[in-house]
Amino acid sequence: MANLEFLPNSPTLMNAGTDIQQLAACFVLPVDDSMDSIFQSVKNAALIHKSGGGTGFAFSRLRPKNDVVRSTKGISSGPISFMTVFDAATEAVKQGGRRRGANMAILRVDHPDIMDFIGSKKNNDRLTNFNISVAVTEEFMKAAMADAEYDLVNPRTGEAEGRLPAWKVFQTIVEAAWRNGEPGIVFIDRINRDNPTPLIGEIESTNPCGEQPLLAYESCNLGSLNLKSIVAGENGDAYIDFDRLGRNVRVATRFLDNVIDMSKYPINEIDDMTKANRKTGLGVMGFADMLIKLGIPYDSDKAISTAEEVMRFIQVQSKAATIELAEERGPFPNFPGSIYDKAGEPPYRNATTTTVAPTGTISIIANTSSGIEPIFAIAYIRNVMENYELVEVNPLFREIAESEGFYSESLMKRIAETGTVQEIEEVPERWRSVFRCAYDINPDAHVRMQAAFQKYTDNAVSKTVNFPKEARAVDVEEVFILAYQLGCKGVTIYRDGSREAQVLNIGEVNRRETGDFRIPRKRPDFLEGKTRKKPTGCGALYVTVNDDGSGPFELFAQIGKAGGCAASQAEAIGRLISLALRAGVDPTAIVKQLRGVRCPSPAWDDGKLVLSCADAISKALEQHLVDIKFHDPDSLSLAAESLGNRLAGLCIDCGSPLEFDGGCNVCRMCGYSRCG
Repeated sequence: MANLEFLPNSPTLMNAGTDIQQLAACFVLPVDDSMDSIFQSVKNAALIHKSGGGTGFAFSRLRPKNDVVRSTKGISSGPISFMTVFDAATEAVKQGGRRRGANMAILRVDHPDIMDFIGSKKNNDRLTNFNISVAVTEEFMKAAMADAEYDLVNPRTGEAEGRLPAWKVFQTIVEAAWRNGEPGIVFIDRINRDNPTPLIGEIESTNPCGEQPLLAYESCNLGSLNLKSIVAGENGDAYIDFDRLGRNVRVATRFLDNVIDMSKYPINEIDDMTKANRKTGLGVMGFADMLIKLGIPYDSDKAISTAEEVMRFIQVQSKAATIELAEERGPFPNFPGSIYDKAGEPPYRNATTTTVAPTGTISIIANTSSGIEPIFAIAYIRNVMENYELVEVNPLFREIAESEGFYSESLMKRIAETGTVQEIEEVPERWRSVFRCAYDINPDAHVRMQAAFQKYTDNAVSKTVNFPKEARAVDVEEVFILAYQLGCKGVTIYRDGSREAQVLNIGEVNRRETGDFRIPRKRPDFLEGKTRKKPTGCGALYVTVNDDGSGPFELFAQIGKAGGCAASQAEAIGRLISLALRAGVDPTAIVKQLRGVRCPSPAWDDGKLVLSCADAISKALEQHLVDIKFHDPDSLSLAAESLGNRLAGLCIDCGSPLEFDGGCNVCRMCGYSRCG
C-alpha cells in the first residue's frame, strides 16, 4: 500500500481506525412486498450511506402499479414510486454523510412495470441517486433473438399477467441507453449460474456500479492491484513481473479477509451474512497504463491475450491464497453445500475472491488509469482561477514525448483541443497506436476486453463501453448482443454527449482583452411573457420570463410576499439572468449553470425533485425555451465538438473535468465522485 501497488476500497481507507470502522463498499438490501420491508430498507440504506457505502436493490418483488392492496382496499403505486422514496432519502442523508451515497435499482424484465422502469430516467433530473439496470433472463434473450413474446409475471401472485414482444422491449432498452446511458443490462441468470451459495438464496441485485452481485444483506470488501507497478524493464524490454504480482495477490487476499473481521457493519443482518460467506473482490487498476508501458495498443489481439493472462494468474493465485487461509482459519461457514463443496477438493476461506471494480477514487491516489478502462484523454485544459489555463498531460505520454524530443507546450495545447493524438502528425505513429483513448476505440473492442476479464473473475467486471456522439441506436444494440454472446454478466454504455452536463471549454481561451465587454441591449417599453409557479423548500416561487421577439430577454423571480433572504436571493438571481440574456448569453447555458444547485430544503414538483430556488428557476426557464421552440429540447445538452463533450461536466468541488466511469462521474484531481 505504501508503494501504491495495492489499495483497498475507499471506505476502508476513510474509515479504518475511526469510530465508524465500516470498511465495506458494496451492500445489497432486500425489498419485499410490504411497507415494513420497504421502509426498513430505506432506514438501513441511510445507515450504510452515512458510513460511506453504496447500496443495491431489486424492486422485482413489489407488486405492480394498480394492483390490489387488500389491507387498505386500495391500489398499489408500484416499484417506481417507491424508488423515488429511496432516492429522496439518499439525497437527504448524503448532505451530512461521509461519502456521497449511491444506489443501484434493478427490475426483472418480466415484471409488469418493466416498460415504465426502462423510461424512468428518461429525464436526467429524476432518480439522480440511482443507476438503473434491467435484470434480463435467458428466456427473454432467447425470445428476443427469435422475435417471440414472453410472459410478464405478477410477483404478488406468481402468475403470468400479459405478454410482450421481447424484441420490442429489447429495442426500448437499447434506445433508452442510447439516449442517456441508462438502463444498463445485467444477465441475471448468468449471475446466478455462478452464485457460490445457491442454497442460501438467489442473487437479485448488484452494487451501484454493477460489478458486485450480492445476496440480500451481503456486503463485499474490494481492493485493486496496480498493474502499472508490476511492469519491469524499460527501453523496449518491458515485461510483467509475475513473481511480484503473485506476492501482491496473496498478501492482498489475506488483507481483504482481515478486513471482513475488522469491519463494523451497520446492522446485524449484514454482519451475519457477510461473515457467513466472506466474499472478497480483488481486482485491478492501471491496466491501460500497463499496456502503454509494454507498448501494446489497447484495441489489439495482444491486449486481449495479455488481459486473459494477467486475470487468469490473479484468479489462480487468489484461489491458492484462500485455500491457505481456510487451512489456517477455517472455511467460510456456508461452505457446506456451496459450489466448491466437492469430494476431494480443498475448502475455501472466501466464497468469492475476484471482482473488477471501477476504482474511481483509488486510481487517483495511485496515479494510474482507472480499472480496466483505456485512458480517457492524453491532455486537456483546466481553467484555474479566473484567467489562467493549465494543460494537464498524461504522465506516461509526457515522459515519452520528452525523452523522444517531440514535447512542447504548444503541441500539448493542440492535443488538449480534442484529447486524442490520432490526428497529430508530430506524434510518431508508434505512439499514436499505443496512446489510444476511450473514444478512439471501437465499441466492440471495449466489450471484448470486458469479456476477457470476465472469463477469469468470480463476480463481475465494471466497464463502460464508449460510443461517439454520432453512434446510432443499432450500434448499441449490437454491443448488447455481443456482450451476451461473449459471456459478460452485464453491460453499461455511454454515448458521447448524451448526458446533460456543464461543458468544459477545451481549446478555447476564456479570457477577454481589457475593455472587451458586451453592452446589454436596451429594454423596449412593452414585452410579453409567461409566469410559472414552482414549489420550493422556501415556499412558492413565481418565475416570469419575457421575450423580445428574438428569444428570452429578461427573467423575474419572486418568492413569498416580501422581504426575507430567500426573496432577495431570488430577485438577485433574476436580475443577473436578465443582464446575461440582454448581453446575448445563450439561455440554455444559463439553464445548465443553475440546474442541480442544491439547498437543504428540496421540494417536489409533479413527481420531480426541485433542489433549490436556483434549480426551480432553471426548470422554469427550460420549460419556457421548449414552449417558444427557442431550441429543440434535445439540444439543451449543449453538445460541443471537442473533448468537453466527452467529459461528464466539471467537478463541483475543484472545477476539474469529470469523467463518466463505470456508471459514476469521477474527478481525477480531487477524488470527487457521484454515481447515478
